[in-house]
Amino acid sequence: MRKPFRTLDDLPRHVPVFPLSGALLLPRGALPLNVFEPRYLQMVDDALSATRLIGMIQPSEPEEYTLKPALTQVGCLGRLTSFKETEDHRYQITLTGVCRFRVAEELRIDTPYRQVFADYSRFTGDLVLHDDTELPRARLLAALKHYLARRDLKADWQSVMQAPPEHLVNALAMLCPFEPNEKQALLEAPTWNERVATLVALLEMSDASSVSGSLN
Repeated sequence: MRKPFRTLDDLPRHVPVFPLSGALLLPRGALPLNVFEPRYLQMVDDALSATRLIGMIQPSEPEEYTLKPALTQVGCLGRLTSFKETEDHRYQITLTGVCRFRVAEELRIDTPYRQVFADYSRFTGDLVLHDDTELPRARLLAALKHYLARRDLKADWQSVMQAPPEHLVNALAMLCPFEPNEKQALLEAPTWNERVATLVALLEMSDASSVSGSLN
């Protein structure tokens, strides 16, 4: 079993990145991915044989318009914690979030996948478990119920009620169908309390906009 990362010095500076719009990975969150493009299959192979670390990041422009879209400034390093190869040669993997990073620069490198120089200095707190005592669970759950009801979505409420606060916030932030820019706002929220506030605001704003739209 690999030891947990305790300081920023334990983290790699050169990071292979998987640009994917709408994909959000947060520290200690779990992101399942279906990998099929040859360049990313090689990236997974290389990660498995080395650090088992991959950075998730969103492009900042539509991917359909360019082969190499510009990247957002902040992504999240993930550890490859599960791996399965399918009969049609796809990889089904799970990345578990470790620490956010800021892209200091993109590396000029020969690999078919992109790599960046990662700066973790603003995200020291990602390696520490949060003090979850201030989670406004009642307000969060009320906003979530309205959000899901208006989209005809369902939730396992027993699991939601029993989930540890950080697990609950990560799961909602990563799984709710927010817009890419909204997911980026959740990722870039500087502190735990600000991420919670952003999540609640997104759930409530979406509900308010739905009500407004139904009245017009």
